[in-house]
Amino acid sequence: MDQTAVDRQRRAPEALISYVFPIFNEEGNIGVLYRAMQQVVRELDHQVEFVFVNDGSRDASLDILLAIAAHDPRVRVVDFARNYGHQIAVTAGIDAAVGDAIVIMDADLQDPPEVSLELVREWENGWDVVYAQRRSRRDTAFKRITAAVYYRVLNGLSEIDIPRDTGDFRLIDAKVAGQLRRYGEHDRFLRGMVAEIGYRQKAVLFDRRERHAGVSGYPLRTMIRFAADGIMGFSSKPLRLISRIGTTMAVLALVGIVYALIRKLVYPEAVVSGWTFTIIAVLFVGGVQTLMTGIIGSYVGRIYTEVKGRPLYGVRAQYGVAARAAAPTGFGTGPDVEPSPLHPEVGSR
Repeated sequence: MDQTAVDRQRRAPEALISYVFPIFNEEGNIGVLYRAMQQVVRELDHQVEFVFVNDGSRDASLDILLAIAAHDPRVRVVDFARNYGHQIAVTAGIDAAVGDAIVIMDADLQDPPEVSLELVREWENGWDVVYAQRRSRRDTAFKRITAAVYYRVLNGLSEIDIPRDTGDFRLIDAKVAGQLRRYGEHDRFLRGMVAEIGYRQKAVLFDRRERHAGVSGYPLRTMIRFAADGIMGFSSKPLRLISRIGTTMAVLALVGIVYALIRKLVYPEAVVSGWTFTIIAVLFVGGVQTLMTGIIGSYVGRIYTEVKGRPLYGVRAQYGVAARAAAPTGFGTGPDVEPSPLHPEVGSR
């Protein structure tokens, strides 16, 4: 049986759709989200499961999730041992999901649940990755401007094409998830990883809503670090830029030396003055050198983190029963999930 026939069979009505939700202090959103998802999935012809990853919440999020799981066998909860961050929580949800397709959504209702139906429909039409692309967003002017600038800088530096105005709200086929599980880096930028994996990808436009309740789990410091992860994880251009800056400054210094020598030879009585300029130049060069050292240090720090080989996350407990014993990998190797090299318990659930 060829791969196209396998895909058509897997995308039949009896296919399973996994919804993955990272949760961090979302007690004000979980109930509303769950009720909205109950209404939405009634329009699907497929079976569904809901995988909630509690990322070290300090509020009542876990209690609410366990109460829902006790009454709905489709609900599974992965409870982290501590807070690991949004990208790791999404990774754990993908690891735990057993569906033929996985829909990744935030729990704050900025990602409209009904848009997931469009993602599933495009998947039924044969697309392997269907990402939700923001047509408009109800964020602050600062966040809109910085996001626009960031994506343009990212695409200018990145060695792969990462779609603009996208987040992690997307659907990925099981075979894409199988490939994604092979990625073991700790500083994760999932939208870039999915873009790098390839396969057939399509955008679905949507209007992003305001957050329903609570505060964002992405303060400015976290957003800056996340932006750096995206650039450094998918581009070596900052390192090459260092050599270019160094070459440019060396050329400028050489021009200055030649100018000073010529002036001294032509006008021997003249004194080459400019202590203020000299001090400014020294401070400027020192600042640039410090910046370049910081860029190198960031790359070295990422290497240090990876070579330690520590697990991506620790799970305190899992609640609920998977709808299947394991997820298909899409590699034609049978129904078992290929274990992750960093947490091999995945695939042996």
